Amino acid sequence: MPAFNEADGIVEFNRRLRDVRGRLSETSEVVYVNDGSRDDTMAVLRALRERDPTITIVNLSRNFGKEIALTAGLDYSCGDAAIVIDSDLQDPPELIPTLIARWREDGADVVFAQRRSRAGEGWVKKITAYGFYRVLNSVSGQQVPVDTGDFRLVSRRAVEAVKQLREHHRFMKGLFAWIGFRQVAVPYERAPRLAAKPNGIIGSF
Repeated sequence: MPAFNEADGIVEFNRRLRDVRGRLSETSEVVYVNDGSRDDTMAVLRALRERDPTITIVNLSRNFGKEIALTAGLDYSCGDAAIVIDSDLQDPPELIPTLIARWREDGADVVFAQRRSRAGEGWVKKITAYGFYRVLNSVSGQQVPVDTGDFRLVSRRAVEAVKQLREHHRFMKGLFAWIGFRQVAVPYERAPRLAAKPNGIIGSF
C-alpha cells in the first residue's frame, strides 16, 4: 500500500483491511510504503505497527511518486502472491477475498479489479480517465486493460517478472500488462476518496 499524506484516513483503511485479513484462511503481511508524506502519516503507521507485528513500513526519503512507491512495496513483499491496493479506500479491501478466489480457481497470475463506476469524481476527471486508456491503447503495441487501476493480485512469479524491469520512468499498469501470463478481471464499484489527494497524475487514473 503506497501512502502519501494519508494520516486522516489510514487508520480506517487499516481497520477494514484487518477485518478482511482476519477472515482469510491464508496468512498475510502488510507492507505500507510512506512516500515522503508531509503530514503525520509516518507517525500513524508506526503506531499501527506497534499494535500489529505483521505490518512492515518502507519509509522513502522523499516523495518519489506512486509508481516508485509501488515498486518499493513489491520489492519488500514476500509470499505466494502480492495484492496492490491504494490506502484511500477508493478500492475496497473487502474485494480481496474475491481476488484470491479467482487466483486460486482460475490459475491466473494477475487478477485485476476493473472499475464499473467512479463515485465522487467530477465529469472532467471521468472523461479524461475514460479517454486515457483508449488513447493509450490506440498507440501502444501492448494493450492495457481499460478502467483498471493498480488494485490487483499478482502471483509470485509475476511479481518476480515485474521486479526484473527497473525503468526509472515507470507506468506500473503498463508493466503489469507487459509481463504477460494469464490475467483475469474482477469488476467492482469504486468509492469516493476518503481523505488524501491523489499521489501523482498518472497514479490517479
